[in-house]
Amino acid sequence: MQDERKALGKKGEKIAEKFLKRRGYKIVERNYRCRFGEVDLIAVDGECLVFVEVKTRRDGGSIPPQFAVDRRKQSRLTHLAAYFLSHNPSLKTQPQCRFDVVAVITDARGKKPSIELFQNAFLPKNTRFTI
Repeated sequence: MQDERKALGKKGEKIAEKFLKRRGYKIVERNYRCRFGEVDLIAVDGECLVFVEVKTRRDGGSIPPQFAVDRRKQSRLTHLAAYFLSHNPSLKTQPQCRFDVVAVITDARGKKPSIELFQNAFLPKNTRFTI
């Protein structure tokens, strides 16, 4: 069961990456890991550094995937972003950063997945979070 979930997550991340690239995002990192956890994608969108969380579900679920990015996950992503920035000073030149969520819903029959982008999905709780 765990392997199926990981495979579905990886599939969703690939779908999300292609989706974002078509919209002009430039991918900087994939699956960045540190002591605070993992962020699926880090990208540049115009003048903005974007930390992207991808949530993938199979069709038929009652709760949309984007609702899985709860306050605890938001807090973890905020800490992760601050850590990433502190260890990548060259990216601090980006004047802004934000947190996006990409919700992917796949179909077992192989139909085209449903993809929804939530730009600026949440603001860091710590308002002192700056670059």
